Amino acid sequence: MSAPSVKTGSLTLSPAPHVHRGETISTVMYTFVIALLPAVIWSISLYGVHAARVLAMAVACAMAFDWILQKAFRSPVTIGDGSAMLTGLLFALLLPPSVPWWIIVVGVGGTILIGRQLFGGLGGNPFSPALVGWAILRVSWPEYLDFNIAMVHYNVPFSIHYPLDVVRWAGTAGLDIFPTLDLLLGRQVGGMGATPVLLILLGGLLLIVRGVISWRIPLAFLVGVAATAWLFSMQDDTLFASPMFHLLTGNVMLGAFFLSTDPPSSPVGRLPMLLFGLGCGTLTVLFRSWSVHSDGVIFAILLMNILNPLLDKLRPRVPVAPLGGAE
Repeated sequence: MSAPSVKTGSLTLSPAPHVHRGETISTVMYTFVIALLPAVIWSISLYGVHAARVLAMAVACAMAFDWILQKAFRSPVTIGDGSAMLTGLLFALLLPPSVPWWIIVVGVGGTILIGRQLFGGLGGNPFSPALVGWAILRVSWPEYLDFNIAMVHYNVPFSIHYPLDVVRWAGTAGLDIFPTLDLLLGRQVGGMGATPVLLILLGGLLLIVRGVISWRIPLAFLVGVAATAWLFSMQDDTLFASPMFHLLTGNVMLGAFFLSTDPPSSPVGRLPMLLFGLGCGTLTVLFRSWSVHSDGVIFAILLMNILNPLLDKLRPRVPVAPLGGAE
Protein backbone atom coordinates (compact mmCIF):
# COMPACT_ATOMS: atom_id res chain seq x y z
CA MET A 1 0.00 0.00 0.00
CA SER A 2 3.04 2.28 0.06
CA ALA A 3 5.60 3.35 -2.51
CA PRO A 4 8.55 1.06 -3.27
CA SER A 5 11.46 1.29 -0.87
CA VAL A 6 14.99 2.21 -1.95
CA LYS A 7 18.03 0.53 -0.42
CA THR A 8 21.13 2.68 0.16
CA GLY A 9 23.95 0.77 1.76
CA SER A 10 22.73 -0.71 5.02
CA LEU A 11 19.67 1.55 5.20
CA THR A 12 16.26 1.18 3.58
CA LEU A 13 14.50 4.44 2.69
CA SER A 14 10.73 4.35 2.23
CA PRO A 15 7.76 6.64 2.82
CA ALA A 16 5.64 6.43 5.98
CA PRO A 17 4.13 4.53 7.69
CA HIS A 18 7.12 2.65 9.10
CA VAL A 19 5.50 0.73 11.97
CA HIS A 20 3.40 -2.39 11.38
CA ARG A 21 0.68 -2.98 13.97
CA GLY A 22 0.28 -6.62 13.06
CA GLU A 23 -3.18 -6.22 11.51
CA THR A 24 -4.00 -7.57 8.07
CA ILE A 25 -5.88 -5.84 5.28
CA SER A 26 -8.80 -8.20 5.87
CA THR A 27 -9.00 -7.21 9.54
CA VAL A 28 -9.12 -3.51 8.68
CA MET A 29 -11.66 -3.90 5.88
CA TYR A 30 -14.04 -6.11 7.82
CA THR A 31 -13.82 -3.76 10.81
CA PHE A 32 -15.03 -0.99 8.49
CA VAL A 33 -17.86 -3.24 7.31
CA ILE A 34 -18.89 -4.05 10.89
CA ALA A 35 -18.88 -0.35 11.76
CA LEU A 36 -21.24 0.30 8.83
CA LEU A 37 -23.69 -2.48 9.71
CA PRO A 38 -25.98 -0.25 11.86
CA ALA A 39 -26.40 2.15 8.93
CA VAL A 40 -27.04 -0.80 6.59
CA ILE A 41 -29.72 -2.22 8.91
CA TRP A 42 -31.28 1.24 9.21
CA SER A 43 -31.54 1.68 5.44
CA ILE A 44 -33.14 -1.74 4.97
CA SER A 45 -35.59 -1.18 7.84
CA LEU A 46 -36.62 2.15 6.30
CA TYR A 47 -36.73 1.32 2.57
CA GLY A 48 -37.18 -2.43 2.71
CA VAL A 49 -36.50 -4.53 -0.36
CA HIS A 50 -35.50 -1.47 -2.41
CA ALA A 51 -32.52 -0.77 -0.16
CA ALA A 52 -31.63 -4.46 0.02
CA ARG A 53 -31.63 -4.61 -3.79
CA VAL A 54 -29.23 -1.66 -4.14
CA LEU A 55 -26.90 -2.90 -1.39
CA ALA A 56 -26.77 -6.48 -2.66
CA MET A 57 -26.22 -5.49 -6.30
CA ALA A 58 -23.53 -2.92 -5.47
CA VAL A 59 -21.55 -5.34 -3.29
CA ALA A 60 -21.94 -8.23 -5.75
CA CYS A 61 -20.92 -6.08 -8.73
CA ALA A 62 -17.92 -4.66 -6.86
CA MET A 63 -16.61 -8.13 -6.00
CA ALA A 64 -17.31 -9.45 -9.49
CA PHE A 65 -15.64 -6.53 -11.27
CA ASP A 66 -12.67 -6.72 -8.92
CA TRP A 67 -12.18 -10.43 -9.65
CA ILE A 68 -12.59 -9.98 -13.43
CA LEU A 69 -10.16 -7.06 -13.64
CA GLN A 70 -7.57 -8.75 -11.45
CA LYS A 71 -7.72 -11.76 -13.76
CA ALA A 72 -7.52 -9.51 -16.83
CA PHE A 73 -4.55 -7.56 -15.48
CA ARG A 74 -2.91 -10.77 -14.22
CA SER A 75 -2.82 -9.42 -10.69
CA PRO A 76 -3.16 -11.50 -7.51
CA VAL A 77 -6.83 -12.22 -6.79
CA THR A 78 -7.68 -10.65 -3.43
CA ILE A 79 -11.45 -10.86 -3.49
CA GLY A 80 -11.51 -12.36 0.00
CA ASP A 81 -9.81 -9.44 1.78
CA GLY A 82 -13.05 -7.46 2.06
CA SER A 83 -11.83 -4.38 0.19
CA ALA A 84 -14.18 -4.81 -2.77
CA MET A 85 -17.08 -5.54 -0.41
CA LEU A 86 -16.38 -2.34 1.53
CA THR A 87 -16.09 -0.27 -1.66
CA GLY A 88 -19.43 -1.55 -2.96
CA LEU A 89 -21.07 -1.01 0.41
CA LEU A 90 -19.89 2.60 0.72
CA PHE A 91 -20.98 3.33 -2.84
CA ALA A 92 -24.46 1.91 -2.20
CA LEU A 93 -24.95 3.90 1.00
CA LEU A 94 -24.53 7.13 -0.96
CA LEU A 95 -27.39 6.31 -3.35
CA PRO A 96 -31.16 6.73 -3.12
CA PRO A 97 -33.06 3.42 -2.98
CA SER A 98 -34.78 4.08 -6.30
CA VAL A 99 -31.77 3.92 -8.64
CA PRO A 100 -32.19 1.50 -11.55
CA TRP A 101 -29.93 -1.54 -11.85
CA TRP A 102 -27.85 -0.20 -14.72
CA ILE A 103 -26.90 2.92 -12.77
CA ILE A 104 -25.52 0.66 -10.05
CA VAL A 105 -23.57 -1.41 -12.58
CA VAL A 106 -22.09 1.63 -14.33
CA GLY A 107 -21.24 3.36 -11.05
CA VAL A 108 -19.60 0.31 -9.52
CA GLY A 109 -17.74 -0.36 -12.76
CA GLY A 110 -16.28 3.15 -12.64
CA THR A 111 -15.46 2.70 -8.97
CA ILE A 112 -13.49 -0.51 -9.46
CA LEU A 113 -11.93 0.14 -12.88
CA ILE A 114 -11.08 3.85 -12.65
CA GLY A 115 -11.01 4.25 -8.90
CA ARG A 116 -8.83 1.21 -8.16
CA GLN A 117 -7.47 -1.07 -10.88
CA LEU A 118 -6.13 1.56 -13.30
CA PHE A 119 -3.84 2.77 -10.53
CA GLY A 120 -2.53 -0.68 -9.67
CA GLY A 121 -5.25 -1.97 -7.39
CA LEU A 122 -5.74 -1.66 -3.67
CA GLY A 123 -3.20 0.67 -2.08
CA GLY A 124 -2.34 2.52 -5.29
CA ASN A 125 -5.52 4.54 -5.67
CA PRO A 126 -5.03 8.33 -5.31
CA PHE A 127 -8.78 8.86 -4.85
CA SER A 128 -11.29 7.22 -2.54
CA PRO A 129 -12.71 4.61 -4.99
CA ALA A 130 -16.39 4.80 -3.99
CA LEU A 131 -16.36 8.55 -4.60
CA VAL A 132 -15.06 8.15 -8.14
CA GLY A 133 -18.07 6.06 -9.18
CA TRP A 134 -20.47 8.42 -7.43
CA ALA A 135 -18.94 11.46 -9.16
CA ILE A 136 -19.27 9.78 -12.56
CA LEU A 137 -22.99 9.24 -11.96
CA ARG A 138 -23.53 12.72 -10.50
CA VAL A 139 -22.01 14.40 -13.55
CA SER A 140 -23.51 12.07 -16.18
CA TRP A 141 -27.00 11.22 -14.83
CA PRO A 142 -27.78 13.67 -12.00
CA GLU A 143 -31.52 13.03 -12.20
CA TYR A 144 -31.06 9.50 -10.80
CA LEU A 145 -29.27 10.90 -7.75
CA ASP A 146 -31.91 13.56 -7.07
CA PHE A 147 -33.27 12.66 -3.63
CA ASN A 148 -36.39 14.84 -4.02
CA ILE A 149 -37.44 12.90 -7.10
CA ALA A 150 -36.55 9.55 -5.55
CA MET A 151 -38.59 10.06 -2.38
CA VAL A 152 -41.84 10.57 -4.27
CA HIS A 153 -42.11 6.78 -4.49
CA TYR A 154 -41.77 6.11 -0.74
CA ASN A 155 -44.02 6.62 2.23
CA VAL A 156 -41.70 7.74 5.05
CA PRO A 157 -42.60 9.32 8.42
CA PHE A 158 -40.69 12.57 7.77
CA SER A 159 -40.40 15.34 5.19
CA ILE A 160 -39.57 14.06 1.71
CA HIS A 161 -37.62 17.23 0.87
CA TYR A 162 -33.82 17.08 0.85
CA PRO A 163 -32.74 19.46 3.65
CA LEU A 164 -29.80 20.93 1.75
CA ASP A 165 -32.03 21.70 -1.24
CA VAL A 166 -34.51 23.47 1.05
CA VAL A 167 -31.74 25.81 2.23
CA ARG A 168 -30.77 26.52 -1.35
CA TRP A 169 -34.38 27.26 -2.37
CA ALA A 170 -35.82 29.04 0.67
CA GLY A 171 -32.92 29.91 2.96
CA THR A 172 -33.10 29.13 6.65
CA ALA A 173 -36.78 30.11 6.83
CA GLY A 174 -37.76 26.69 5.52
CA LEU A 175 -35.79 24.66 8.05
CA ASP A 176 -38.50 24.50 10.72
CA ILE A 177 -39.66 21.19 9.24
CA PHE A 178 -36.31 19.61 10.18
CA PRO A 179 -35.99 19.32 13.99
CA THR A 180 -32.43 18.73 15.16
CA LEU A 181 -33.37 15.47 16.88
CA ASP A 182 -34.91 14.15 13.65
CA LEU A 183 -31.72 14.95 11.74
CA LEU A 184 -29.60 13.23 14.39
CA LEU A 185 -31.75 10.08 14.37
CA GLY A 186 -31.83 9.81 10.59
CA ARG A 187 -35.37 11.03 9.93
CA GLN A 188 -34.33 12.97 6.83
CA VAL A 189 -33.89 12.45 3.11
CA GLY A 190 -30.47 11.58 1.73
CA GLY A 191 -28.24 8.67 0.80
CA MET A 192 -29.60 5.38 2.14
CA GLY A 193 -26.85 4.97 4.69
CA ALA A 194 -25.73 8.60 5.09
CA THR A 195 -28.77 9.86 7.00
CA PRO A 196 -28.58 7.95 10.34
CA VAL A 197 -26.04 10.40 11.77
CA LEU A 198 -25.95 8.92 15.27
CA LEU A 199 -25.36 5.38 13.99
CA ILE A 200 -22.56 6.53 11.68
CA LEU A 201 -20.98 8.47 14.54
CA LEU A 202 -21.02 5.37 16.74
CA GLY A 203 -19.48 3.33 13.92
CA GLY A 204 -16.78 5.95 13.43
CA LEU A 205 -15.95 5.94 17.14
CA LEU A 206 -15.58 2.16 16.94
CA LEU A 207 -12.98 2.60 14.19
CA ILE A 208 -11.07 5.11 16.31
CA VAL A 209 -11.18 2.97 19.45
CA ARG A 210 -9.96 -0.06 17.48
CA GLY A 211 -7.12 2.03 16.04
CA VAL A 212 -8.27 1.45 12.46
CA ILE A 213 -8.38 5.19 11.74
CA SER A 214 -6.88 8.21 13.46
CA TRP A 215 -9.10 10.73 15.23
CA ARG A 216 -7.32 13.61 13.50
CA ILE A 217 -9.01 13.56 10.07
CA PRO A 218 -12.61 13.14 11.36
CA LEU A 219 -12.18 15.78 14.07
CA ALA A 220 -10.54 18.28 11.72
CA PHE A 221 -13.23 17.55 9.11
CA LEU A 222 -16.06 18.34 11.55
CA VAL A 223 -14.25 21.41 12.89
CA GLY A 224 -13.77 22.67 9.33
CA VAL A 225 -17.48 22.24 8.57
CA ALA A 226 -18.59 23.90 11.84
CA ALA A 227 -16.16 26.82 11.68
CA THR A 228 -16.84 27.65 8.03
CA ALA A 229 -20.62 27.33 8.49
CA TRP A 230 -20.40 29.61 11.55
CA LEU A 231 -18.58 32.29 9.55
CA PHE A 232 -21.21 32.14 6.81
CA SER A 233 -24.15 32.21 9.24
CA MET A 234 -22.62 35.18 11.06
CA GLN A 235 -22.65 37.04 7.76
CA ASP A 236 -26.33 36.27 6.97
CA ASP A 237 -28.25 33.77 9.08
CA THR A 238 -31.32 34.05 6.84
CA LEU A 239 -29.41 32.69 3.86
CA PHE A 240 -26.81 30.37 5.41
CA ALA A 241 -27.67 27.54 7.80
CA SER A 242 -26.17 26.99 11.24
CA PRO A 243 -23.10 24.80 11.91
CA MET A 244 -25.28 22.15 13.59
CA PHE A 245 -27.49 21.87 10.52
CA HIS A 246 -24.47 21.36 8.27
CA LEU A 247 -23.00 18.73 10.59
CA LEU A 248 -26.20 16.69 10.70
CA THR A 249 -27.19 16.73 7.03
CA GLY A 250 -25.91 15.26 3.79
CA ASN A 251 -22.83 13.07 3.76
CA VAL A 252 -20.80 14.92 6.41
CA MET A 253 -20.64 12.18 9.06
CA LEU A 254 -20.11 9.41 6.52
CA GLY A 255 -17.47 11.52 4.82
CA ALA A 256 -15.65 12.41 8.03
CA PHE A 257 -15.31 8.87 9.39
CA PHE A 258 -15.52 6.52 6.40
CA LEU A 259 -14.77 8.32 3.12
CA SER A 260 -12.00 10.80 3.91
CA THR A 261 -10.08 8.23 5.98
CA ASP A 262 -9.41 5.85 3.07
CA PRO A 263 -5.76 4.94 3.84
CA PRO A 264 -4.17 5.14 0.35
CA SER A 265 -5.78 8.49 -0.52
CA SER A 266 -5.32 10.28 2.83
CA PRO A 267 -2.16 11.50 4.60
CA VAL A 268 -0.19 9.54 7.17
CA GLY A 269 1.49 12.41 9.07
CA ARG A 270 -0.16 14.05 12.05
CA LEU A 271 -0.12 17.64 10.75
CA PRO A 272 -1.04 16.56 7.18
CA MET A 273 -4.02 14.64 8.61
CA LEU A 274 -5.30 17.72 10.40
CA LEU A 275 -4.84 19.92 7.34
CA PHE A 276 -6.47 17.32 5.10
CA GLY A 277 -9.54 17.01 7.33
CA LEU A 278 -9.79 20.77 7.79
CA GLY A 279 -9.62 21.28 4.04
CA CYS A 280 -12.35 18.69 3.44
CA GLY A 281 -14.67 20.34 5.96
CA THR A 282 -14.03 23.87 4.75
CA LEU A 283 -14.50 22.97 1.09
CA THR A 284 -17.72 21.11 1.95
CA VAL A 285 -19.40 24.28 3.19
CA LEU A 286 -17.93 26.37 0.36
CA PHE A 287 -19.34 23.95 -2.21
CA ARG A 288 -22.71 23.90 -0.43
CA SER A 289 -22.87 27.70 -0.35
CA TRP A 290 -21.47 28.71 -3.73
CA SER A 291 -21.57 25.74 -6.13
CA VAL A 292 -24.39 24.07 -8.05
CA HIS A 293 -24.13 21.01 -5.78
CA SER A 294 -26.30 20.97 -2.68
CA ASP A 295 -23.96 18.65 -0.79
CA GLY A 296 -20.27 19.25 -1.45
CA VAL A 297 -18.79 16.46 0.68
CA ILE A 298 -17.85 14.12 -2.19
CA PHE A 299 -16.20 16.75 -4.35
CA ALA A 300 -14.44 18.29 -1.34
CA ILE A 301 -12.81 14.96 -0.47
CA LEU A 302 -11.86 14.26 -4.09
CA LEU A 303 -10.20 17.68 -4.34
CA MET A 304 -8.25 17.11 -1.13
CA ASN A 305 -7.23 13.66 -2.44
CA ILE A 306 -5.40 15.53 -5.22
CA LEU A 307 -3.51 17.58 -2.63
CA ASN A 308 -2.68 14.55 -0.50
CA PRO A 309 0.84 13.95 -1.94
CA LEU A 310 1.74 17.58 -1.26
CA LEU A 311 0.44 17.44 2.31
CA ASP A 312 2.45 14.31 3.03
CA LYS A 313 5.62 16.25 2.24
CA LEU A 314 5.07 18.22 5.45
CA ARG A 315 7.31 16.22 7.75
CA PRO A 316 9.11 17.10 10.97
CA ARG A 317 12.69 18.22 10.52
CA VAL A 318 15.17 15.46 11.34
CA PRO A 319 17.83 16.62 13.81
CA VAL A 320 21.33 16.33 12.39
CA ALA A 321 24.26 15.65 14.68
CA PRO A 322 27.27 17.95 14.26
CA LEU A 323 30.30 16.64 12.39
CA GLY A 324 32.61 14.76 14.62
CA GLY A 325 29.83 13.66 16.99
CA ALA A 326 28.74 15.19 20.26
CA GLU A 327 31.32 16.51 22.70
